[in-house]
Amino acid sequence: MKKIVSVKDVTKIYGSPKQEQTKALDEISFDVFEGEFVGIMGASGSGKSTLLNILSTLDKPTSGEVKINGEDVSKLKGNKLAKFRGKQVGFIFQDFSLLENLTAFENIAVPLSLQGENSKKIINKIQDVSKLLGIGDVLEKYPSQLSGGQKQRVASARALVTNPSILLGDEPTGALDSKSAKDVLNMMEKINKESGVSILMVTHDPFSASFCNRIVFIKDGKLHKEIKKNETKRDEFYNELLTNIGRLERE
Repeated sequence: MKKIVSVKDVTKIYGSPKQEQTKALDEISFDVFEGEFVGIMGASGSGKSTLLNILSTLDKPTSGEVKINGEDVSKLKGNKLAKFRGKQVGFIFQDFSLLENLTAFENIAVPLSLQGENSKKIINKIQDVSKLLGIGDVLEKYPSQLSGGQKQRVASARALVTNPSILLGDEPTGALDSKSAKDVLNMMEKINKESGVSILMVTHDPFSASFCNRIVFIKDGKLHKEIKKNETKRDEFYNELLTNIGRLERE
């Protein structure tokens, strides 16, 4: 199975040697393989957001190696880094991060326009991803005219339209009501299973995490443990996650 993300001995330290230093990540190592839906869980301050920032190339590790689709992203700089990020990494934010003065279609088109795609290809790609995510009827609407669930689907389409190697989610259901959150999670599960999109999602919510097929727990900047869903039903996996979260909090 192809390795999409490889994290090896990644450490992240904030602060200079002459000042008080904080070790946000401490020699973390794990992989994400093609077609996986992986969740990252941990308490506030555990390092999961720092890890996501490094994986999304918005930050660099102090030491260690991060490879995405075989490319060592910690060595990329300037235009090379920007091009790599634009083509290889899709990102879904908690607050959607849609441009309010653009329609849904125009928001989805932004990364393609930045890559210099011609208008015909842009239209075809947006039509394909819109059909996959069921948002064909909202493409001409502005974000203010969309529900929270629709906004997140548009944001997901924007992240997927470049056909990235990995889709990263930062608490993607955090700003949604329970019904919209479930709809978005079902959508993510669908694109993972039917389209083989590799997904890595940071979440504190065990319900959201139960849609993943593997969970990586982080505690105090270190990889604490991993659990896999395997053939377990989602409600049973949810209960297993609750048990593990309880143990993690007591340790």
